[in-house]
This record gives sequence, C-alpha cells and structure tokens, in this order.
Amino acid sequence: MKNTGKCPKCGSEDIFMVPGASGAYGRGNNIPIGSTVFSAVLVDRYVCGNCGFTEEWIDTKDIEKLQKKYRR
Repeated sequence: MKNTGKCPKCGSEDIFMVPGASGAYGRGNNIPIGSTVFSAVLVDRYVCGNCGFTEEWIDTKDIEKLQKKYRR
C-alpha cells in the first residue's frame, strides 16, 4: 500500500497513513531500542479506508538500529 497506493486485499485506492509516534510509558506505535522514548524507532501505519486492512512500515534508515538491537 505504501508503494503502490492500492490495498492488496480489496484493491481500493483510499489509503491513508497514520504516522508512528513515541510518547510517555511506551505510548504510540514504535519499537523500543533504548531506555528513553527518544531512542524508539517509529512505525508508520498504512490503512485502507475501504476494508480496514493495515500495513506497518519502518523508515529504511532505522532498519540498521533494529538489526543491532534485535538480530541474534
């Protein structure tokens, strides 16, 4: 949906993005990588306005941070 602008489930082009956020007590859509909210990687959600299907995407610049923290 992010790249095509089209829902893979129903084919709708009514797509909107809910930006990732990070707040107190882990609030928001994020993945923690450190001990403060400022170190969290934000996860953006793409939502189909027709059927409700969602996808989550991380900015490519943040992938390396996640790999360092979580890859075994």
